[in-house]
Amino acid sequence: MAKKTEENLNFHLHSNNIPILFTDTVFMNVNEDGVTFDVCQKIPGSNSELQVVTRLGMSRQHAEKFVKKLSEILALTTNQSKTERKN
Repeated sequence: MAKKTEENLNFHLHSNNIPILFTDTVFMNVNEDGVTFDVCQKIPGSNSELQVVTRLGMSRQHAEKFVKKLSEILALTTNQSKTERKN
């Protein structure tokens, strides 16, 4: 069975149907079956209230891949930002 890579996937995004949701707080729950994220926004004018804007769940294996890729991207963009500031 061929291993799928990012190069051979068709990615469809209809941006008018899928909003970008801002988050300033994320709660994570992990167990032997997987990981769930409650992605929240602070309610304007309140210091103690949050609104859950979406919930996300994934397997432990997918979560490990997600963390690895996110770490790589953050490291890359951190290095780019430092280079841009020097110029």
